Parts: sequence; structure tokens; C-alpha cells
Amino acid sequence: MLSLLKKKPDAAAANLTPAWHPNFRNFERLPDTKVVRTTFFVNATAIVVTLVALIFTGNREVTLHSIKGQLEEIEAQIVRDKPASDKAVSLFAQFQAEEKQLAEVDAFLKARPIVSDLILRLGQTLPTNVALDYFDLRENVVTIRGTVRGAPDMASGYASAYVDQLRTDPELALKFDDVLLKNLNRIPTSGRLAIEIELKLKGAAKK
Repeated sequence: MLSLLKKKPDAAAANLTPAWHPNFRNFERLPDTKVVRTTFFVNATAIVVTLVALIFTGNREVTLHSIKGQLEEIEAQIVRDKPASDKAVSLFAQFQAEEKQLAEVDAFLKARPIVSDLILRLGQTLPTNVALDYFDLRENVVTIRGTVRGAPDMASGYASAYVDQLRTDPELALKFDDVLLKNLNRIPTSGRLAIEIELKLKGAAKK
């Protein structure tokens, strides 16, 4: 009985002690047991980045190609329309020059007095001792000639007074810048004074 009781602990101890055997496994040559390796994620990330770069580059190339085509079309249109544009610019310059000339002519004609009105005004303001016998309307000057009646010592004063009268006349002042007594000569046959008066149209100095 004692011997049987003593064997039981030995058997339990034998079961608890692991069996020893040599480990001949080569871990470097054993197959990888991981389902998904880190290399897979690295490769997948690289592929995604490459695809994104390719798509971006392709989209950029397509855009640049489209822009280049548009530029070429615009340049071709410019070359095609340049002769017509140059002709239009030349015609517009000619039009501006002709318009300027017409404006100058129109302004000049408007500035020139009406001959009938001018002669009528001269007749209305003519002193009784002055007679006019010559009237000449040039581009910028009106010349009138006449004779002054009166005593020799008074005739020159009458002539000067008539010039001052023309110079200060409100209607004539609108048309003329100045009135000058150009000549004053004694007529031997009649004893009267021959006068020549020059009325300068406005803007005559500029012309």
C-alpha cells in the first residue's frame, strides 16, 4: 500500500515536466506567417502617389496643350485681320485730318463777317465829313479807303476820330481785333485827305 501511494506523486511530477527535444528550426527560412506585411502598405502608398502625380501631370499637359492651341488660333486671327486693321487705322487718321481741316474752314467762315452786314454797318456809322470809295475783304483783313472833307488843319483830326469810332463800335468789335489808319495823304487836286484804314479780323495774328 505504501508503495502505491509513493508512485502517484512521481507520476504527476513526470507529467508536469516538459519533454526536452532539440529545436532545429531555421527562422530565416521559415515562411512568413503575417497575413499583410508592411511592405504592402508602402508599395500601395507609392503606387497611389505615382498615380496622383501622373493624373496631375496629364491634366496639366492637356490644359497647356489647349491653351497653346487657343494662342495659336488667336495669333492666326491677328495675322489675318492685321491688314484690315491697318487700313482702318489709316482711314481713321485721314478722316481725323480732314475733319480738322473742315473744322478750321467752318470756324474761319463763321468768323468772317457778312459783307452786306459789314457795309451796312459802315454806312450807318459813317461821319458826314467822310466818304468811302473802296472796300476790300481779304482772308484776314478788311481795307477801306475814302476821303475826308474839311479844312487841312481839321481833316487829319476827323480821320483819327473816325478810326477811333470804328475801333470802339460794339458791333465791329465783335468781328475785328484792331483798326489801324494805314495811310493819310493830301489830294493835290481837291485838297482833301485820302485815308486808308485796315480792320484786322479776329484771329488774324494766328493765321
